[in-house]
Amino acid sequence: MTTPTEEDKKFSRALIGKTVVTKSGKRFGEVGDIIFEVKSGELIHLVLSNPTKYVEKFELEKNKESKILIPYHSVIAVGDFMVVSEEEIV
Repeated sequence: MTTPTEEDKKFSRALIGKTVVTKSGKRFGEVGDIIFEVKSGELIHLVLSNPTKYVEKFELEKNKESKILIPYHSVIAVGDFMVVSEEEIV
């Protein structure tokens, strides 16, 4: 296992506030926070803020504060937006 580097931390911070969309361009909301494995730095979930009505139909896992969690493995691209695969989130 490796310890997260400063580069990893900068990347993670840069994700906060990005708009989350599907491959087809449907908006899910924004990245409000990130859940990661502390020892390895592996990203586990994106915590969604300002979720849209569209994302509610997926009945995704929620945290203790009832915030929607998007599995990080569903992320297929990161740029101006975080693009997720609808097939991978269910």
